[in-house]
Amino acid sequence: MSYHRASSRLGTPLPLAVDLLARVGQILMLQYRRFRRSGRNGRRLKLLFKIALPLLVLYLIDLPIHLYRTRVARPDQDLDQPFATGCLDPSVTAAQPRENATFVMLARNSEIEGARATVANIERQFNRWFHYPILFLNDVPWSEEFKDVLSRTVSNGTTVNFEVIEKGKWGFPEGMNEEEKTKAKWQMKKQGERGVGYGDMESYHHMCRFYSGEFYNLEALKPYKWYWRLEPSVRYSCALTYDPFLEMARHNKVYGWTIALWEVGDTCPSLFRTTDAYRIEKGIPRTPTWNALLQVMWFPAPVRWLLGLFRVREHDNSGNKWNMCHYWSNFEIGNLDFFRGREYQDYFRYLDSQGGFYSERWGDAPVHTLAVHMLLPPEKIHHFSDIGYEHDTLWQCPGNAPMDRQLLGNKALRDMSNMTPPSEGGTGCRCKCQEDKRRRNINSQCTSELTRPVAFHRPSWWERHSGVYHYAVNNPNNPRK
Repeated sequence: MSYHRASSRLGTPLPLAVDLLARVGQILMLQYRRFRRSGRNGRRLKLLFKIALPLLVLYLIDLPIHLYRTRVARPDQDLDQPFATGCLDPSVTAAQPRENATFVMLARNSEIEGARATVANIERQFNRWFHYPILFLNDVPWSEEFKDVLSRTVSNGTTVNFEVIEKGKWGFPEGMNEEEKTKAKWQMKKQGERGVGYGDMESYHHMCRFYSGEFYNLEALKPYKWYWRLEPSVRYSCALTYDPFLEMARHNKVYGWTIALWEVGDTCPSLFRTTDAYRIEKGIPRTPTWNALLQVMWFPAPVRWLLGLFRVREHDNSGNKWNMCHYWSNFEIGNLDFFRGREYQDYFRYLDSQGGFYSERWGDAPVHTLAVHMLLPPEKIHHFSDIGYEHDTLWQCPGNAPMDRQLLGNKALRDMSNMTPPSEGGTGCRCKCQEDKRRRNINSQCTSELTRPVAFHRPSWWERHSGVYHYAVNNPNNPRK
C-alpha cells in the first residue's frame, strides 16, 4: 500500500459515528415493528421503546457533538519535519554563531562510569564540533574523582561545571511541616507495598518534583536560554551534524523530544484530573494539542459525567480519559524562558500545592507533556526523529539516509565505520542502530497520537486497527535498523 493511498482514505470519526448510530437506530426500529406485529408482550415492549427511543435520540445528538469538541483538527500541511536529512558538514555548521545553551546532567558520584560513557558518546557524536558547556548537578558535594574523570572526558574547547543544588530546590517543599512530611513518607511506603515503580524511594520523588519545576529556577541555569538534558548510561547512535539549539530557535520551537510512550497509571492516577482542574480554573481553552492527549470516548454524556463526578482515575473532570501518552523526558531540549515563565511556574506551583509528587508518584515526564500540550500551540513542539537515542530497553533510531547524504570522506566526520546500511525513509547521519527485537516508541502508537496536531498525513483507520503506526510525521516507513 502506498503512503498516498493510506492517507487519502482517512476520515474523521464524526461521519463514521453518525453512520454507525443511524444503522443501530434502523435495527432497533425494525425489531420494534416485528415485536409489535407479533403481539407478544406488546405493552411492555411499547413502554420500553418509548423510553429507549428518546434516549437513543439524545445519544445520537450528543455523541457527534462530543466527538467534534474533542477532535484533533488536521492542519493544512505537516507542521513538523526533521531539521536535516543525512549529514551536513560540521566544519560549516559549527562555524555559525552559538545559541546561549548548555547540556545538563543530574548524577550521583557513584554513577561515574555511566556519566563518563554518556559524555564520551555525546562528545563523539556532536559536541567535539560545537563545544557547548556541560553542567553537572548533584544534591551532595561532588567527589574529586568524578570531577577529574569527567573533566578529562570532554574534548578540547568544552567547559564543564560541577554544581551542588542549592538549598530549597531539592527535597520536600519548603513550606511543608514535619507532620506533612511524616504523612508523605507513609504514603510513599504504601506506594512501595502496592508495587508502584520507585514509589517507596524518597529520592526519586524528590527528583521528579525537582525536574518538574525547581530545576528551572537554579542559579546555575540563569545565564542560559536553552538546555539539553543528559542522563548517565544513555547512547546516541547517530552523528548530529547540525546545531539543534540553533534550529529550534530558527523554527520558533520551544520543546523537543525523541521517544513517546505510555505512562504507568499507578504512578499518577489523579494527575490528569488535577491538570484539567487547573486548565478550567485559568480559563485555558481546549486546543488540538490538548485533545491529542484524550482517548476517544463513545460513552453517552451521563456516563462521562459520572466518570468525572466520581473522580475515576486517569479521567478529567468531564469524564474524558487520558490516553496516558507522554514524552520521555530523559531526553529533552527546551527553552528555559518558557519553563521559568509565569504560565509554566504557576502550573507547577498548583501541582505542588496538591501534594501529588508524594501522595502519588507524579513524574516530570507526564508533567512536562501535559504542560506543553496545555500551554503551547502544536507547531512549537518538535520531534527529533532524526536523532538516534537509546535509554534502558527503549530506543529510537531513524535509519540512515541514502549514501549520497552521508558525506563519505568528509574530514570533519572522519572515519565512522560500521554504520547501518541506509533504509527507506531513513533520515539519520552515520547511524549505528542496535539490531535486536526491541520496538521503538512502543510501536510508535504514542508518537502517532501526540503528533496528530502537526500531521496532515496520518495513519489510516485500517493501519491503526492493524497496529501499524508511522515512525514520524510524513514518514510511514518506521525503519527498524
